[in-house]
Amino acid sequence: MTKTIDRIIQFIQYKGLSARKFDMSIGASNGYTLRMKKNHASVGSDVIENIVRTYPQLNLIWLITGEGEMLDSDKAVIPAEGFSKSQIKEIEQIVEAKIRERQERELKEMLEEIAHEITKRTRSKNN
Repeated sequence: MTKTIDRIIQFIQYKGLSARKFDMSIGASNGYTLRMKKNHASVGSDVIENIVRTYPQLNLIWLITGEGEMLDSDKAVIPAEGFSKSQIKEIEQIVEAKIRERQERELKEMLEEIAHEITKRTRSKNN
């Protein structure tokens, strides 16, 4: 089972940041994130508050429980500088399509796992 710190590391990788830059961005001491990961430690609520304040697009439920998507689609951040309104709308449509594709792929994988599990249980009952 993954912990909050594992999801923080996943988010750092997604953002393309170093752990040091991430630590600095949330006001944590240098090496905080890697130390927490190494020690399999729990992340304090004050740190979680700083993370969510600094990265509002991060889904708090996902961060804490691992449920849902990493990013909160209602708070997705698309930089408006350099993009027209029509380009932003097109970006949003592409992002939504990608999210749907990912959800469909994950659902298909889950259904395949369930079918495999049912087949396995059926075989073991028949033997």
